[in-house]
Amino acid sequence: MTRRQIIYQIAALAGLKARGESVLNVAYAGSMASVMEGEIKQAALAQLGLSLQGRAQGASGLAQLIVGNAIHADVFISVTPSPMETVLKAGMATNAVPIAHTEMVIAYCPSSRFAPRFEAADKSNAQSWWQILQEPGLRFGRTDPVTDPQGRNIIFVMQLAARLYKQPDLVRLILGPDVNPEQIFTEPTVQARLQSGQLDAASAYKIQPAPFHLPYVTLPREINLGGGSSGAYSQASLTLNSKTYHPEPLVYYAAALKQAPDPQAAARFVEWLCGKSAQEIFSRSDYDPPGDAKVLGAT
Repeated sequence: MTRRQIIYQIAALAGLKARGESVLNVAYAGSMASVMEGEIKQAALAQLGLSLQGRAQGASGLAQLIVGNAIHADVFISVTPSPMETVLKAGMATNAVPIAHTEMVIAYCPSSRFAPRFEAADKSNAQSWWQILQEPGLRFGRTDPVTDPQGRNIIFVMQLAARLYKQPDLVRLILGPDVNPEQIFTEPTVQARLQSGQLDAASAYKIQPAPFHLPYVTLPREINLGGGSSGAYSQASLTLNSKTYHPEPLVYYAAALKQAPDPQAAARFVEWLCGKSAQEIFSRSDYDPPGDAKVLGAT
C-alpha cells in the first residue's frame, strides 16, 4: 500500500466517524460477492450506520486464515457448515446462525456456441446437460476443491449424476482430475469469465448467474445438493490431502467473531441478517430461506 493510499484510508475512516458510521470487516464466501457488495452493503449503511469492508474468498480458505490469525474480521459468513465449524471449534466464535440457502446449477455463456444446446437441454430429442459438457472444445470453469466448498460440491454433483444417469466415467470425462488447473479459477472471477466469453459453462450456485445476466441449467433435486446431505447424497465423497468430505447442506451461516475489533456492531449486523429487511434482499437475489437449518454451536 502506498503512502497516498494510507492517507486516503485514514481520511475515509475519519469521515465515517464524523458521520457517526462504523466500519465493519466482513469475511464472506465468494459466492455472495454480488449481494454483499450491492444491496446488503447499501442497506447496512442506511439502516445500521455500518460501512461494510468485505473480503470475498473460498469459505474454507477464509476459515483457515481466521483461525491462523492471518486476517482479523468482525463477521464471518460461510457456505456449508464445515468452514464455520472450523472457526467455532477453534474458539473464534460462540455460535453461527443460518441466514440463507441455495442449490447447485450449471451456468453458461449466452454467446457460447454451446448456448443453444444448453437452452434446449433435456427437452425432447435434445442432448442432456451432462452430454453437452463432454463436447470437445468446451471450456468449463470451477473453483478449487481444496479451499472452496463449491469446488467440492461440483465434484459431488458429478458423482451423483454418474449414478443417476448410469455413466460411470462421467466425472473423469467432464472434470478430469479432482484438482484440474485447466478448470480452476477463484470463485469471485468464475461468473465474470463466463460473462466475458472466456468460459462456455461453469459450476455455480443458483444465486450467482443472475447478477451477471447469465442463463443456467437447473439440476435435478437428486443431485443439486439443495436437499441437504441425506438420501442419495450420502453416496458421494471426496478425499483431498488425507481428509474425506461428504456433501453438506448448502446453507449460509453468519457468526460474530470473538476477537472482532467492534463486537457490538458485529453482533448487530448478524442479527440484522436474520431479520425481515435482509431476508427480503436475499429473496430478491435468488437466495432461498434457511428453512429448518439449526444454529451451529462450538463443541
